[in-house]
Amino acid sequence: MGEVVAVSGAAGFIGSAVVRKILDGGRSVRALVEPGTKSQNLDGLPPDRVEIIPVDVCDYVGMARALDGCAAFHHLAAIYKTWMPDPRPIYRVNLEGTTTALLAARAARVPRIVYTSSIAAIGLRDDGAPSDETVAWNLQEIANDYVLTKHLSERTALRFAEAGLPVVVVNPGFPFGPGDAGPTPTGRFLLSLLRRETPAVGAGGVSAVDVDDVADGHLAAETRGRVGERYILANHNVSFIELARLVEEISGVPAPTLHVPGWAGRGIALGMELWANHVTHTEPAATYKSLRYIQQSAYVDASKARRELDFPCTPLRTSVERAISWFRAQGMA
Repeated sequence: MGEVVAVSGAAGFIGSAVVRKILDGGRSVRALVEPGTKSQNLDGLPPDRVEIIPVDVCDYVGMARALDGCAAFHHLAAIYKTWMPDPRPIYRVNLEGTTTALLAARAARVPRIVYTSSIAAIGLRDDGAPSDETVAWNLQEIANDYVLTKHLSERTALRFAEAGLPVVVVNPGFPFGPGDAGPTPTGRFLLSLLRRETPAVGAGGVSAVDVDDVADGHLAAETRGRVGERYILANHNVSFIELARLVEEISGVPAPTLHVPGWAGRGIALGMELWANHVTHTEPAATYKSLRYIQQSAYVDASKARRELDFPCTPLRTSVERAISWFRAQGMA
């Protein structure tokens, strides 16, 4: 099979894009997937170059066996949800799973490791300007379980790097593009616009990025990133109002015309979260803390990745067009 690269979370939205980029470069992949996970994002890949390995990311022995002999390891396995009826799985997979995976990589002597964090592990500046990698995490008051686990697991990865493990950290923004089968919270927002399930758009915004740009950033971090450093992988700081208008231009689906002030949006989100906690036990459209985070306009500056990794920048319109086409082809919108 030649040089083999391991990818955890390989069936996920970003993980499957990373797998394809590795294959495009001529290497083979060990695709590590959580047992029982749907792996349709890996359908059609050459079986002689992609070995799908079901393994629990918290299984040290299984992970060490899966990583044995690999030239590199991209650790993407994580639960990306803004709410769960029981948050313990988020902490198990995102935090315990990262520790276990890095210990296994150490035992297997993997020479290069990329840990996938998030811009949620980057702090927000007091002056509202976009944050870069030097801004310390300061989201204690508005962090949901996902945001908190990404911060804590990133700290774990950087501690491993300080101890000599060859770990590079990447911090993707909110990804758009084909393959969001879950869908992720990013995809759910886009689908809510396409299905006209969102009657209003609130304050704030996100730092968006094409999923294939993120995958390219992973491979560049593997080969050129500095050990113990983190690299923001995001390209477009865009408000929700601007994003809704772009979706309308592309899809023809009218954007919500009602604009909800921040305080009202937080109240509505709190009500939806309480209803989910005590009545429906299903994921709400928004939660209080997740809304507080994005209302801050969580914008970032990826200059470091562009400078050191030649991080690409696909136009936002192209990324959203690809995402909408894929959702419609799948019958999801």
